[in-house]
Amino acid sequence: MLTNSLAAVLFATEFQSQITPIDWVVIGIYFCILLAVAWYVVSRRKDSAADYFLAGRNLGWWIIGASIFASNIGSEHIVGLAGSGATSGVALAHYELHAWCLLVLAWVFVPFYMRSMVFTMPEFLERRFSPASRYVLSIVSIITFIVSKIAVGIFAGGVVFGTLLPELHITIGNTVIDSFWIGSVLVIVLTGLYTALGGMRAVAYNDAVQTFVLLLGSFSLTAYGLAKLGGWHELRVLCGSDMFNLWKPLLPHGVQGSWAPVLQTDAAGKIIKEAWYFNGQYPWIGMAICAPIIGLWYWCTDQYIVQRALGAPNETVARRGSIFAAFLKLFPVYLFIIPGLICYALAKSGKVPALGVMVDAYGNPIPAVAQGAFPMMVQYLLPPGLRGLVVAGLLSALMGSLAGVFNACSTLFTVDLYEKWNKGASQHQIVRVGRIATGAMIVVALAWIPVIKGAHGLYDYLQAVQGYLAPPIFVVFFLGVFFKRLNAQGALWAMIIGFLMGIFRMLVDTPVALGISGLDKGYTPGSFFWIVNNINFQYFSVLITIVSAIVMVVVSHVTQEPDYERIRSLTFETVTPEDKAKTRASWSWREVAGSAVVLICIMGAYLYFRG
Repeated sequence: MLTNSLAAVLFATEFQSQITPIDWVVIGIYFCILLAVAWYVVSRRKDSAADYFLAGRNLGWWIIGASIFASNIGSEHIVGLAGSGATSGVALAHYELHAWCLLVLAWVFVPFYMRSMVFTMPEFLERRFSPASRYVLSIVSIITFIVSKIAVGIFAGGVVFGTLLPELHITIGNTVIDSFWIGSVLVIVLTGLYTALGGMRAVAYNDAVQTFVLLLGSFSLTAYGLAKLGGWHELRVLCGSDMFNLWKPLLPHGVQGSWAPVLQTDAAGKIIKEAWYFNGQYPWIGMAICAPIIGLWYWCTDQYIVQRALGAPNETVARRGSIFAAFLKLFPVYLFIIPGLICYALAKSGKVPALGVMVDAYGNPIPAVAQGAFPMMVQYLLPPGLRGLVVAGLLSALMGSLAGVFNACSTLFTVDLYEKWNKGASQHQIVRVGRIATGAMIVVALAWIPVIKGAHGLYDYLQAVQGYLAPPIFVVFFLGVFFKRLNAQGALWAMIIGFLMGIFRMLVDTPVALGISGLDKGYTPGSFFWIVNNINFQYFSVLITIVSAIVMVVVSHVTQEPDYERIRSLTFETVTPEDKAKTRASWSWREVAGSAVVLICIMGAYLYFRG
């Protein structure tokens, strides 16, 4: 994954020289199309909560699928996956092959969500358990969005603009505002503006356009890279079997990784710069157990993703949209990770001499440099015009994911908090508060910029945050819909205990991840905090999951049974025959065939990428 901003910025000056007027024309045309789509959507808006937050529950299945995909794929996702491909091969393809989690959303959760007609995931928890569960999940979700997703979006925006226009700056008195600040502010404000004005409909329709541009641009990069290298067989030979192995060995003592230096020297061998990168690793047990937990939380219960499915008019459309998103989710392995492998192979073979800086004298990738594989590929392989299209794809990925965060945060605050506090609020007031909440998220995002700009190892840290906060949410949703006996007290205490464990680990990790003086290289070896900090984040995530599940089951069984009539149709054990009949009537052989194709592709990838 993308471990710090240094790698992407290392090549900024060289990359700038490659952006031609034709590229800028392509980028300009792309943004004109986005503006036209946003204007069209805003002109058709209705002043109602359902229209603003869920696009009037009238989204088509292909819009839902494309929007889910675009929201998931951000610029940092693209650059980070390519960098991971160049350094550790296909190891992170596990996360991309979680397309099957979207099938779980389609077949397991969509019926419950569509029957309950909820606006948010916390609202569903309230119906299944209690208002307290709703408040806890709402607050934790908003904090998680701010700490992780918004932070990553800002980071990516600054890096993309730093890469495109490294010399761009504004001088105000004695203060120089560099391209990182300018890019971050522009992306945050522009994305927030169309999100606030158009709501979910503007986000979803722009996502559909962005998905097309993103896939076309990334496919072009993969094709050009393979052609330059000499084909797929040459790629396998140069990279070796280990780079094509999904199942990495266990780490000794379960440690998470370590900080290691990368030294840059001049021609005489004098050290001119020292950078640090985080050598994180992903053991196969963590990938087999923890990764699916995070995946099922993210794809099936996270407001950021599920809100698109909630915008469907019925169960059939929601299911088809989720299956289509699962199909699209298969592409990142081949369009983002494989280009990283191609870049490494080109560097190792010497076929593109300029890429030689990313490997050492023995042909091994230099992690801090190899993380810039994606911008380097764009720089040295693509012709003018097509290069502009790929850059537009980077920007579209960034804006799509950030818009999704703004919209999800706005929905959670307005529906789960404001509307509960002001039960008599009119539709106009609810929409107005939704826009104000989006504006507040913009301000929060802007306030994050100084922290993001000064951090190192940030991306690994932010990925770990999800591993610490996802388990209790996963537990209460999945156990909640499968077992009717589990009650509100069990769910509430599972979330409280699970979140406390996750927050404790975050507090231990934060000083190291953000480079706070004195702890930027870690704690004293052998100390309690050192042990906690060095447990692989995936293992710690599994621990939180186990503890949360035990707490939920034990507390539920030592307290009173829930009112089964109140939770009718909200669990598998309380679904009525009428609801079962409606669900069965909502799908046909087409949905089954589509799901089968996705599963076959996933199994094929697991069989192929085994070294």
